[in-house]
Amino acid sequence: MLSYQHAYHAGNFADVHKHLVLFTVVEHLLRKKSAITYIDTHAGRGLYSLASEEASKLQEHRDGIGRLWQARQRLAGIPLLGDWLAALATVQPSGRLERYPGSPWWLSQGLRAQDRLCLFELHPGEHGHLTHQALPANVRRIHGDGLAGLLQGLPAPTPRLCVLIDPSYERKMEYGEVAETVLKAMRKARHAVVLVWYPLLPAGRHQALLDGLREGGLRKIWRSELTVARRGSGHGMHGSGMLVVNPPWGLEERLEGAMTSLMPLLGDAGRHQGSWWVPE
Repeated sequence: MLSYQHAYHAGNFADVHKHLVLFTVVEHLLRKKSAITYIDTHAGRGLYSLASEEASKLQEHRDGIGRLWQARQRLAGIPLLGDWLAALATVQPSGRLERYPGSPWWLSQGLRAQDRLCLFELHPGEHGHLTHQALPANVRRIHGDGLAGLLQGLPAPTPRLCVLIDPSYERKMEYGEVAETVLKAMRKARHAVVLVWYPLLPAGRHQALLDGLREGGLRKIWRSELTVARRGSGHGMHGSGMLVVNPPWGLEERLEGAMTSLMPLLGDAGRHQGSWWVPE
């Protein structure tokens, strides 16, 4: 099934959560000079117009990045959050919030000559958009299955590896497939920093992902969950989850500070919980 297109949801609260975590991880990794391979298994189109027909239909960005953008002057002095918003401002030519960058853009901004970035996208339309995005020369855009591509590309040719796994979870089986892929990848590259995004839905299907990783015995995982609505208040996504395997030192402290400033902007039901997840 390839019906999902992220353009309908670009810049929503889950994007804010996901990309803020990603931005923080990359910032930590860039403190060392040794080369990094980044792999984005579900890249999407790379850059989204918030005035597009798709984004205009649901306008989810208004309750996500739109709220932070309106408060950006007040947030400019907040560690991490201010830097993230300043980076976002570089893709707004008019000074107004008109575009929202996806993970390929966030990953490519810190790319150095010794690094490499592999972007996988299976949806033909989304991959078509991705091929037209202006990205550095050391970026590969691959039309294919990112989970399979990740495993085929290991071990990485560089000393360090950072992976983002961000599926649409259109199929129930994807939760288990992601867990299986992470476990296989960690056997091939135990040092890898792996970020996994998952939605919080009333059905609680993400539990299959967590159970799969628990049974696999991974030990060093930081878990971050952001909720913007009370569970059971509707049929849609009420929250966003991120797992970071082998998180950089200090990640949780930096993100907690940013989230404390961010949460009041996302509504009265907004909550963030970050914790070290130790599988049983």
